[in-house]
Amino acid sequence: MQRPGSRPVNAVKRVLRRRRKPAEPPALLRTPKPSLTYRLVSYLLVFPIYRLLFRGRTAGNTNVPHEGALVVVANHGSHLDPPLLGHALGRPVAFMAKAELFRIPILGPIIRACGAYPVARGASDREAIRTATDRLEQGWATGVFIDGTRQADGRVNNPQPGAALLAARAGVPLLPVAIINSHRALGTGSKQPRLLPVHIRIGTPIPPPASRKRADLDAATAACQAQINALLDQGLINGPALPPASERTALPPSA
Repeated sequence: MQRPGSRPVNAVKRVLRRRRKPAEPPALLRTPKPSLTYRLVSYLLVFPIYRLLFRGRTAGNTNVPHEGALVVVANHGSHLDPPLLGHALGRPVAFMAKAELFRIPILGPIIRACGAYPVARGASDREAIRTATDRLEQGWATGVFIDGTRQADGRVNNPQPGAALLAARAGVPLLPVAIINSHRALGTGSKQPRLLPVHIRIGTPIPPPASRKRADLDAATAACQAQINALLDQGLINGPALPPASERTALPPSA
């Protein structure tokens, strides 16, 4: 037996459900606007370092989607890579950072304003993936160094499936990016930077993996590795071509 007054209430609920808009997928979310702190750091600090000290140049900016979530996948040769990458792409790129850094006065608020997010020391891969997925769901471009650690030769040597897993979970594309010469400017074991040209080549977006199955993740990871290393092989922008990979172990000195 229906309770008195229940029919009008149920009718209202049905109308509200019909009018409710479906949630937008992460790829369609508007990108968070850069904060004032981010703009100041990017243009007053990173810009002169990249453009003047390291004679930075960027190619392929038209390949960067300026709205919506995105997994930016790059090689990693230097601590210079995160700020240079975020500046060169023309939109903020969120990166993981050790939680201890956020407790340092001045530095903590700056890196947080620039989109960095804390990961506790010893945190599991699952926790890090969950944190990065949250950023993607907010519409951020989230940066992942595909090898996980800095490589002495600046190339992609041992790619990990984390970036592909992020893209599969959030249903967003991957954007391969090659950072050229940063490993020579300030690489592993370097105490003083060398003022060499550091250039960035931006590749073409790769669709998210079809599923989270290992075969699909491995295929997307291999596609990112192949595209990044091919971009590295093109050398400095408007510079000489590099010899085949078999004939070298690192990028040659810039002209």
